[in-house]
Amino acid sequence: MARVGAVSPSREAAAAPQLIAPVIPSRARPAARAGGGARPVRRLPLAATPRIPSLPDEVVYGFGRMDESGRVGDRTVIGTLGWKLGDRLTLTGAEGVIVARRDPAGLVVMPAKPYVVIPAVLRRRCGLQAGDRVLLAVFPGEDALAAYSFAVVDQALRAHASLAHSAGGAS
Repeated sequence: MARVGAVSPSREAAAAPQLIAPVIPSRARPAARAGGGARPVRRLPLAATPRIPSLPDEVVYGFGRMDESGRVGDRTVIGTLGWKLGDRLTLTGAEGVIVARRDPAGLVVMPAKPYVVIPAVLRRRCGLQAGDRVLLAVFPGEDALAAYSFAVVDQALRAHASLAHSAGGAS
């Protein structure tokens, strides 16, 4: 037990004979201590964890940058398709997206290195320019490669974010 000290006028500590009892909380539940009887313990609510979708096995992603002649590629991603020198490709496009598929009647020929050459007309139609970064998505089961401009990726992310906010999700 500790002794209460008092300070004397001469600034020296003096010990008082009075002892202070230690304060140790009772092991009883708070409701029982308050005399209210035993009530069920209320559990704190848990935050709902969002279900995060898993990445599908049938899609391989990568990034590329379009050069001045329309070449875009990622060695690993395009290599997943097994396209070889001389394979013919058909390219189609819409705003910010170009899809390449192996097609014996295709007009674009696969070069020796793992990249795809996007013709200038198609680049202009899709709004892609030299230096643009693209998200590459390979669909091996469909023998196809899609190149998405970052503007399209940004729109998708913003649309997803606005849905999350309107549904009460957190950012």
